[in-house]
Amino acid sequence: MTFFKRFFGDIIKDRKGEDDTVTVKGKTKPKYYGTVAPYPNFSARDDASVLQSAIQTKGVDEDVIVSVLVMRSNEQRQKIKAVYEAVAGEPLEKALRSALKYDLEDVTLALLMTPAQLDAHCIRKATKRWGTDEDVLVEILATRTREQIEEIATVFKNEYGDDLEEVLKSEASGDFEKALLALYRTTRDTSTEVDMELAHRDAEVLFESGENNGEFHVETFIEILTTRSAAQLSKTFQRYACVSDQSLAKALQAELKGDVEDCLIDIVKVCWNTPAFFAEKLHAAMKGHGTCEQSLIRVIVSRSETDLQKIKDEYRAMYDFSLKEDIARDTEGHYRNVLLGLCGP
Repeated sequence: MTFFKRFFGDIIKDRKGEDDTVTVKGKTKPKYYGTVAPYPNFSARDDASVLQSAIQTKGVDEDVIVSVLVMRSNEQRQKIKAVYEAVAGEPLEKALRSALKYDLEDVTLALLMTPAQLDAHCIRKATKRWGTDEDVLVEILATRTREQIEEIATVFKNEYGDDLEEVLKSEASGDFEKALLALYRTTRDTSTEVDMELAHRDAEVLFESGENNGEFHVETFIEILTTRSAAQLSKTFQRYACVSDQSLAKALQAELKGDVEDCLIDIVKVCWNTPAFFAEKLHAAMKGHGTCEQSLIRVIVSRSETDLQKIKDEYRAMYDFSLKEDIARDTEGHYRNVLLGLCGP
């Protein structure tokens, strides 16, 4: 099942969603949907020593390296890095670059980055290659909060010496540039509260600015899709399907083309069902001949402490096979073991 079949099937329903909170000792807190949790009885010094031995042993003990890094949270890996450099006299990243190769090297180095460093790194790669990887830019900017984007921009400036907003301007043009910069500058509300009157009004405005008008006003779509909360937009999408005879995503496909079409449709997907959006990304990375290792690494590492469990559930619902089954078929060796380990049980 493609995302759009799932989207079209659900769009007219009132998606109440699941209860994303849990009560522990009388206190309510968000449920955890990551697949990697902090390791109990953690010792950064012990782990650094184990990694140093595994790296320096004859032939390199990849099994040990994998078992340590996969079973630690990102915060714990940062502590291991600090202790390792203090004890070994060189950064852990440098030692692993010398010890590992190819995809295993790439995924272990991604695990050692902070979330903001990984995002900045992926944006840098997306804008430095021959031709910009627009999908990566939209994926990151559309799924991060205002605070996360600000942190990414700070890291990008510190590590690469460039202003992220200026880089984005240089990589895009026209309506796509407007949409990309709107995502970058967004102050999107993260509240789950919904204003039904606003949802009805926005749906009418979008309908009149698009398929019910001889001229498509893309600026209106950009403004609404990049400023309303995901919960608010979900209600707007439902209302749009009542106003029109098709979903908003279908209308965008009919009216737009090129990068701005892909961008706005991705925003709709993210706001409607973020885990399904990432499930589709992972499936696309593995379907057909060859595997897009960079996409697998980027999504699985970045979502392993956020919502990878939900992504796994959506993947199964959309494609009949489990994410782990497809990873096992498409990858091999210690690299496969890292990805499977990050996916959890």
